[in-house]
Amino acid sequence: MGKVLRTLKPFRRLDWVAFACTLALLMTGLLFIISAGNDAPGVPLIRKQGFKQLVFIAAGVPMYLVVAWIDYRKLREYAGFIYAGCLLLLAGVLVFGVEINGSKSWYDLKVFLFQPSEVAKIALILLLASYLGDPLRNTRHPRVIFTALGIGGACFLLILIQPDLGTAMILPCVMVAMLFVAGLPWRILGVLLLLGVMALPLAWTVAKPYQKERVLVFLDPDRDPLGQGWNRKQSEMAVGSGGLSGKGFGQGTQNLLGFLPATVAPTDFIFSVIAEEKGFIGVSLVIGLYCVLFLSLARTALRASDLVGRLLAVGILTMVFVHETINVAMTIGLMPIVGLPLPLVSYGGSFVLSMLLALGLAQSVHIHGG
Repeated sequence: MGKVLRTLKPFRRLDWVAFACTLALLMTGLLFIISAGNDAPGVPLIRKQGFKQLVFIAAGVPMYLVVAWIDYRKLREYAGFIYAGCLLLLAGVLVFGVEINGSKSWYDLKVFLFQPSEVAKIALILLLASYLGDPLRNTRHPRVIFTALGIGGACFLLILIQPDLGTAMILPCVMVAMLFVAGLPWRILGVLLLLGVMALPLAWTVAKPYQKERVLVFLDPDRDPLGQGWNRKQSEMAVGSGGLSGKGFGQGTQNLLGFLPATVAPTDFIFSVIAEEKGFIGVSLVIGLYCVLFLSLARTALRASDLVGRLLAVGILTMVFVHETINVAMTIGLMPIVGLPLPLVSYGGSFVLSMLLALGLAQSVHIHGG
């Protein structure tokens, strides 16, 4: 009995607010995936998206708690090996992966599609935190800066050539946030941001035709209303038609009538489904849950006893925040469609499991490094 109590002792310091927000967002996503997915009568239970998402959640929550129980400082010595393994998976998917919607980003594991870039983001955060968090390392030294950029650049390029522009966009944001917290001067951060802006014309020249078309449709919404602009138009109509309180659960006409395709409604456009069915009140509650989660992660970062823990919390906070912000912005027409799902809410095994893994790691910082 005493051994069991000692094993469970770390959970006394669990950030219950963050945990509750995480569960609330997971359950919200599950409900609206059922509403937006292909869970029609006659579809076998094992193929229904709601059932599959429930399985992912049932597997991910225990993983979240196990990672939270492990002291994050013990993972530092394995960070390089974990990251190297993820780079191999990213390279391998270009050869052995399956192509979906123009991107070769998934391994077909038969049971579900595995997207290695989701795990690679967490591995990058872990390695950068371990590298930049070393108290003997001077983050103002050019060698340290270029090494950190090289670590992130390898992952960025392998994701970019899949091509998966949406996921690749997350990495520079995470790196800049972590470098800033590690002590990189403002003037150097400014130079890096300027170089990033200067690289945009090069990015345009190597972008795929459909990626260029998404940007052009964003700039001119009437450019291709029946093609690349279709999902955006239908998403905006779904959000706008929800009004204050929505049309009711399962009553979203944009989704039910197929105007918002069932292939994207439970994933990239789940926010539109929530907005149409639960209106402004519903989406405000969802965004409120994210805000509370972000504040909890920021508190974990501020209370961390060492720089490694602070960097981990900031990296995870930045990753989740950018995901959520871009997804909401693209569904309401404030950004081009880039194919980023809504954290913890959108359908997808790799995405849900990786988000729970990342948030479990942040919990580990709260428990062991607070």
